[in-house]
Amino acid sequence: MPAPLDADSIRRAPKVLLHDHLDGGLRPQTVIELADEAGYRDLPTGDAAKLGTWFQEAADSGSLVRYLETFAHTVGVMQRPEAVRRVARECALDLAADGVVYAEVRMAPELLTAGGTPIEEAVEAILDGFAAGSAAATAAGTPITVGALLCAMRQNDRWEEVAGLVVRYRDAGVVGFDLAGPEIGFPPDRHPEAIALLDRAGVHRTIHAGEAAGIDSIRAALDGAHAERLGHGIRIADEVPGDGPLGPVAQRVLDEAVPLEVAPSSNVQTGAYPSLAAHPIARLHALGFTVTVNTDNRLMSGVSVTSEVADVAAVHGWGWDDVQTVTERALAAAFLDDAARTRLLTEVVRPGFDALRAG
Repeated sequence: MPAPLDADSIRRAPKVLLHDHLDGGLRPQTVIELADEAGYRDLPTGDAAKLGTWFQEAADSGSLVRYLETFAHTVGVMQRPEAVRRVARECALDLAADGVVYAEVRMAPELLTAGGTPIEEAVEAILDGFAAGSAAATAAGTPITVGALLCAMRQNDRWEEVAGLVVRYRDAGVVGFDLAGPEIGFPPDRHPEAIALLDRAGVHRTIHAGEAAGIDSIRAALDGAHAERLGHGIRIADEVPGDGPLGPVAQRVLDEAVPLEVAPSSNVQTGAYPSLAAHPIARLHALGFTVTVNTDNRLMSGVSVTSEVADVAAVHGWGWDDVQTVTERALAAAFLDDAARTRLLTEVVRPGFDALRAG
């Protein structure tokens, strides 16, 4: 008999995570300790359990703007390199403990410079933390590989600088470029010189699009920023009617197998959809879109990769085949070399799911 498709079994399954924000996944106790070390006095509470609840409730407003305001606290305590290293190390450990075998975790290094840290030092602290956490997790018997995605903030003008950092550190653990921040009013081709730099260097990129804004944002990410993956991308469903033909952008995304980094709980929190039951993830998956399941911000959403997969499976009736399919799609879409991808697929992912099916 196969293992039951519940949280305990899903936790044991080898999982791949493509969309997770470093500043959205801190442990509440770490936030408190880092705030104390840095003299940061703006936290709403000094109790870890209450703080975790506060983050989730504040993010649960149905407004992307209100959701993003919660990051003032996490970024506020990450203004020293040693704090960034700790957060990155704990991120790798926490994901490994949740059964994630490969993750790409993103951060905007420009947000870590307000306290005077040079942006290069911020990037190095992220990479050092991921390396230390991955090594510790592997030594403990839960091996994980974590790659860093560096975000430029859409509303700021440091895109070219961040693109240069991706090129500079891509042999040291940086796997790609991202644009984050407000979609509306800040198109993904606003700084064409940054996109040209990425193109010349052959840099991987995923672009936030189709979260707060719709089809035009997705088209601009593909055509203007040359996105290989879509961060969220869920508003592609605007062109996927219950019956009838797909819209032109949806048809393109389907035909070109553009990976969608879907984060269902986050989409509900920010008001994109009213509930998980109303979320189009299962409809898109059934139609053959390259759907992957992600956490976005584990602290703000109060989720793990396990809980996201378990909730989607329970609400939408997924079985082990569906869970394995979205996992293998995520691995195929990951920004890693083919040898590492093949090794993870043949030695880790498929044997892991075979064992769960065997019961």
